[in-house]
Amino acid sequence: MRLVFVNWAYDTHGSAQDLYHYARVAREMGHEVALYGPPARGSAFNYSLEVGAADAVVFIFEFTTYIDRGDGRLDYARLVGKVPRRRRVVIDCDGAYNDAIRVGGDYNHPDAESARRWVEICDSLADKVCQPTLHPKRPNVRPFLFHGYEPAWERPPEFVGKEFGMVYVGNNWFRWRAMERVLRAVEPIRERVGRIGIVGEGWDALPERYHWQQAGAAQHTDPGYLRELGVELWSPVRFDRVIDWMGRGVFSPVLLRPLFDWLGLVTCRTFETPAAGALPLFCQEVGFVEEVYGAAAVELVLPRERPGDKILDLLRRPGHYAGVVRGIRNRLAERHSYRDRLRELIEVVES
Repeated sequence: MRLVFVNWAYDTHGSAQDLYHYARVAREMGHEVALYGPPARGSAFNYSLEVGAADAVVFIFEFTTYIDRGDGRLDYARLVGKVPRRRRVVIDCDGAYNDAIRVGGDYNHPDAESARRWVEICDSLADKVCQPTLHPKRPNVRPFLFHGYEPAWERPPEFVGKEFGMVYVGNNWFRWRAMERVLRAVEPIRERVGRIGIVGEGWDALPERYHWQQAGAAQHTDPGYLRELGVELWSPVRFDRVIDWMGRGVFSPVLLRPLFDWLGLVTCRTFETPAAGALPLFCQEVGFVEEVYGAAAVELVLPRERPGDKILDLLRRPGHYAGVVRGIRNRLAERHSYRDRLRELIEVVES
């Protein structure tokens, strides 16, 4: 089967890791996954404008509703004109296919009218709408986690001579609230943690590409507090360097924006972090962590009460928690591999 993915792809954020591995496992399984757009020299992705030969078109929406590497509306006309509606799928990675939601300073749409229009657009593209959550809010949405796990990512859990105590890799988009919670837990034990590194954009200033809009709460941060704690800020890295960067710390927090927490959405970091040579520190609710990672993973949840004690225990007993991580990795490899994801996606297309 030949699937054409439609996505606004970047090497340093979003679902680049997933797009790359879907294409890889598709080749191994006798299928093809192409990313819609003109071929790009030096890109890690297999771009193609050949829609007519596609067996299915999969719209993967995250942080935009536009196609920036083609002819805009003409692209949508070409995509829906060449592939029948029953062979089209929408994957809503950001929870936008919902009524307008505001939670914890986060939101999926600025107002109810914007939400209504976007739902209509998705409905015009496909009958099959999926979200990467086990519990969609709308009855016509199918749960499909989309993001996956690759056992080849796994790095040995070694904790002697680490450069950093904590490393987080990811851009700041409604994530300051979650980051501040971790840093407040670190603050009383700051000297025990060692170096702290954050790799990504938007933590000290608004990135250039957002200067045209009012990012507001989406990129709220506190550069003064970061300097006070001695947090080191590093530029974004390509998707294939994310796991090695996380592994430079003893632990790496798993952060979600408030909207994603409320909707129970998973992201690429949900699956990448346990593979790094660092201990994942889960900052989600216990029920979510247990459902995705298994009951043993609850031991790696950052508690609401005395969170600094948990971080100290990670630093004191990394070998113990490494055993917990091995169990998590086994579970993810068994249930969330890209091969399983692709099989499930093909079932959605053919249903």
